Amino acid sequence: MQTVTYKGVVYPWECDQMGHMNVMWYTGKFDQATWSLLAELGITRSYIEEQQCGMAAVQQNTSYKQELLAGDVVEVRSEILEVREKVIRFQHEMRNVQMNQVAAVTELTGVHMDRRTRKSCPLPKSIRAAAEARLQNRPR
Repeated sequence: MQTVTYKGVVYPWECDQMGHMNVMWYTGKFDQATWSLLAELGITRSYIEEQQCGMAAVQQNTSYKQELLAGDVVEVRSEILEVREKVIRFQHEMRNVQMNQVAAVTELTGVHMDRRTRKSCPLPKSIRAAAEARLQNRPR
C-alpha cells in the first residue's frame, strides 16, 4: 500500500550546474518522507524521546529515472517492503506531479535501535503490527 509521505516544489537553489535538482536534495526529500512514514507507524518524536528508541538507516539504494527542474512539483509515495524483528525495509517513489513520471526511487533498510546503548533492539509490537498491516495490503 503506497501512501503520500511528502509533497513539495523544486527550488532554484536546489539545482546544480547541470540545471536539474542535485542529488543531495533528492536525499533530503526522501528523508522527510521517511520521517513521515515512520510517524505513521508510531515512531514519532514523542516515541523517540520517551522510549529512547528510534530508527537508523543502514542501507539506501537510489535510482534516478528523470531529471527534476526548478518549479517542478514533486510527490513521494512510500510503501513497506519487509518487516523483521528489528528491521523495516521500505521504498520511496518520487514523482513529477505535472508530468506524472517517476523521477527517482530509493529503497532503505532501517534498524530499530536503543538510543542509550546504541544497539539494535526489537520493534515494539504496536509498531511492528502497523508496519505488517501495510505489508499485507501491498499488491503482489
